[in-house]
Amino acid sequence: MPCGGASPPGAGRSPRVPGAPAPGRWGRGRRTDRCVERLLSAAAGHAGYPRGIDLSMAAQLTVFSKHLHWCPPDELPEALNAIGADGLDVTVRPDGHVDPQRVSEELPALVEACRARGCEVVMICTAIRDANEAHAGEILKTASALGIKYYRMGWLEYDTRDIAGNLREISRRMKELASMNEYYGIKGAYQNHDGQWFGAPVWDLAMVLNEVDSPWLGAQYDILNATIEGGSSWPLAFDYIAPRVHSLALKDAVWQKKEGRWQIDYRPTGRGWVDFEALRQKWMRDKMNVPLTLHFEYDLGGAETGAFKLSKKRDTVLAAMKRDVDFVRDLLRDV
Repeated sequence: MPCGGASPPGAGRSPRVPGAPAPGRWGRGRRTDRCVERLLSAAAGHAGYPRGIDLSMAAQLTVFSKHLHWCPPDELPEALNAIGADGLDVTVRPDGHVDPQRVSEELPALVEACRARGCEVVMICTAIRDANEAHAGEILKTASALGIKYYRMGWLEYDTRDIAGNLREISRRMKELASMNEYYGIKGAYQNHDGQWFGAPVWDLAMVLNEVDSPWLGAQYDILNATIEGGSSWPLAFDYIAPRVHSLALKDAVWQKKEGRWQIDYRPTGRGWVDFEALRQKWMRDKMNVPLTLHFEYDLGGAETGAFKLSKKRDTVLAAMKRDVDFVRDLLRDV
């Protein structure tokens, strides 16, 4: 039975790998990819992985792999070791490290390459907006079977309806997605972005998540985006959404006037106007045991935009990323 609930339609009709979702509404009758089966077998102690990797424990400090697109999958562990982070938040979306159309082949191969060298994939970042998204079931099934416990959703836009009407529709879609997450045994999270997206004010996202009321769907709280939109009032929204937070995204910036307009100027983490100490205090107060994903949006020779080729030296980029990791490690020294 998936996730401790009742068996879905079709369960028990064919043998399956232990820990893999049973056939049901999503992915009915499809066999788990052989690469996934091999990884699950290894995780169960039969062969393959170095002993000591605990698939039940999430590494706390991850790096968003968008900023490592220039790094082939088999070189990710080496890059991560140079940066000093605990794990990866891997892009499983168009133009990411993993092509959603080939997720059952590419994600197991990437995870296997990383785990063979002591590097864990803690989260994945997807373009999944609801349960009807193309390849959603295959992505969640594959990730969950590999022991990945968290993923980030795609963003949602407000349409021409009034705000209340939008929130009702988004709540409906998220309830169905939460059920899908529960079925596959993986937690989804919606990131608050800046601009006129759903979730940018944070309050709207918190209201919908409270309505959905599922441990399988929460928020990826982005402190920079919350600061951009909320200014000095971000702590109020944080307190409201805190019980629903599944992960934290860390990055930094300042306002800069360019060509007569105020614009966001991204900076290394800790060198902008994000109040990380205030966030640290809330982290400690709430005893938040959720993974962190570190983003690098400032000029890094194309790494900041997810480029597959750098215009700066690799060592220069990795050194800058390591400084940000060191800042976060120091920030969380007593947590």
